[in-house]
Parts: sequence; C-alpha cells; structure tokens
Amino acid sequence: MGKDEVDPLSEDRKLDHIKLAIDSQTDFNTKDKRFFYEPIFSGLNTENIDLKINFSGMELNGPFWISSMTGGTNLAKELNSRFAIACGKYGIGMGLGSCRCLLDSEKIENHPRYNEFNIKDHMVGYPLYANIGVSQVEELLKENKITRLNDLVYALKADGLIIHINPLQEWYQPEGDRYNSSPLELIKEVLSVIEFPLIVKEVGQGFGPESLLELMKLPLAAIDFGAYGGTNFSKLEYLRSDEKSDFDQEFDSAGFIYVGHTANEMVEFIIDILGNSSVEDLDKIKCKNFIISGGVKDYLQGHFLQGKLGTVGASSIIAQASGFLKYALLGQEQLDKYIEHNLQGLKLAKMLLRVNPHHSEKGIT
Repeated sequence: MGKDEVDPLSEDRKLDHIKLAIDSQTDFNTKDKRFFYEPIFSGLNTENIDLKINFSGMELNGPFWISSMTGGTNLAKELNSRFAIACGKYGIGMGLGSCRCLLDSEKIENHPRYNEFNIKDHMVGYPLYANIGVSQVEELLKENKITRLNDLVYALKADGLIIHINPLQEWYQPEGDRYNSSPLELIKEVLSVIEFPLIVKEVGQGFGPESLLELMKLPLAAIDFGAYGGTNFSKLEYLRSDEKSDFDQEFDSAGFIYVGHTANEMVEFIIDILGNSSVEDLDKIKCKNFIISGGVKDYLQGHFLQGKLGTVGASSIIAQASGFLKYALLGQEQLDKYIEHNLQGLKLAKMLLRVNPHHSEKGIT
C-alpha cells in the first residue's frame, strides 16, 4: 500500500472509536477494586503463561475443577462423559455426583447404572473423585461395611473419594436421611480405614470458621467449599417437596435455606486461621488445600480468591457446577469453548493483575 493510500481496516476501526466513545464511558463506582492493574511487566502472548499446578499431589494443566453434579439419571452418562472428555483434553479434574446407588450391588461393576459413572478412561492422568454422602458413611459403619468405599473407588478407577456433608439438604429432602453421629467423627473413622485420598465438601451452605478449623486438622486431600451463592441443594429440595405442611407454609420453616457462608467469607475465615499466631492448634493444621466452589461466577473471581488464600500459604483451585453444566447441556463443543475461555481469561489475569490482599467485600461471593 502506498504512503498516500488509506488503510480501510484502520479507517473502519477509527470510525468505530468515534461512534462508541461516548457509550464507552465508565463510572468510578464500577471499578473493580479487587486488583491492582500492572500492565508493564509482560507481553501479551498468553501462550507464555503456564497454568499447571500440583494440587495435593494432583497434576493439573489448569487450576479448574468440575464440581460434583449428576448421577443416577438417564442423562447422567452423557453429561459425565462430556465432562470427563473435557477434563482429559484440558488437563483438569472433576468430582462425580453421588455414587450412592452403586453400593446397592454386591459387585459394583454389575450395577445397571455403573456406566453412568465409569468415565475414567476419558481422563487418564487427571483426577476423578467418587462421591458419597455422610449419611451413607454412617450407615456403612453401622453395618460394618465401610470397606465398601474401597470397592467403590477401585471399581470406578477413581483417584479418591469425596464425602459431602449436607444436613440441611437431608432435612428438607422428602426422602432425606437422618444421621445421628457427628460428621466430624464419621470422617475420622473413614480416614482410619481407607486407602486413598479424601476430600470433604458442603453442598451449598459452606462451612463456618469452627468447622473449617477442625477439618483443617485432618489429613484431607482438600476441603471443597460448596459455599453459599451457587446451587443451594437445601433450597432445591424444599422447592421439589410437595408435602409442606400448613405449619411450614404459614411460618416459613425454609428460613434455614438462607444461612451459610459465601466463598469470600470462607477465604477470610481461612486467612484468620492460618494468619493468626494466637490460634492454639495452628501447629496441628494438616490440610491447606481448598477447592473454591459455590457461586464462583467467573475466572476473575476465582483468581481473586486464589490470590487471597495464597497470602497465607494455602493452595487452591477454582470449581464450578452450574457454569459447566449449562454448556455441557448444549454439547461437547460448547463445553470445550467455555473451558478454553476460562483458561485464556485466567492467563490474561495472571499477566496483568495483582490481587489486592486488603480488599474484601461482603457482596463478593
């Protein structure tokens, strides 16, 4: 192109800038206060950013985790396969939905729903965790069948087990179980007999500071937040119940649905525990690995919470359920695009943003 000729692409771009300049104004109140923006220390080639992480002995190509969601339905096999294929392709991990039904068969591989969970071959080399509720743990212990958990993990070729703690979900579920033992004591008993790593998670309410401290004293692979702000399984069960009494409806016993702790609150609890030298049991802490889940809407929020935990020496990865589920329902291609978007966004965040360690807002989940 000669020196006097006009580049049509450049001209179009400049015209766009003129037309959109007014609409592109930003208000001071919209500024993201979670980060310091530092644009002078790197190029803009995200291929140079390595997101690999060793998380509790698990090698991941990116700090993402597909949270436990589905099992025991006809759609589960297809969705779980899509999740596992994506995990194998991008080098991330996942937890299965509740595997309770598989324990009904003496030989787990013979259960009619086994193939819904048998997906490890799609993600060889990356972590897959089976999942069971704390009420089933109590039942197995009472029946002296706790070694069935070993059978479950081995049958699924899983890398470990998640125990989910869900008292409010069980309370509101019409078919819910009522367990009598403390979940903390049940977890300790499981740890004494299993032969694989264990993760403990909540299912929508999160954990308060006392619960977190006691769990952190145990040799867990990780603690999964399951914080308030994402899918709330207590609310889900309340909504699906058609047996609410007149008393329930009049006095709104569903109030318990709205208790809990956001991911941001839980990060602050952990910072207080690990950063407070006056905590008597600080030398007893055995678990500093966390899966940040529960209302994590995007990679920037995950990057912020990860960075905050890093200030006290904690290791963490970012988890979502509904975000992955939304795109998995659309197909493998859409799910893959969603994961790629998150990976690229996190790379850009690591290049340009530094977490403001002093920032904390109640409104950030």
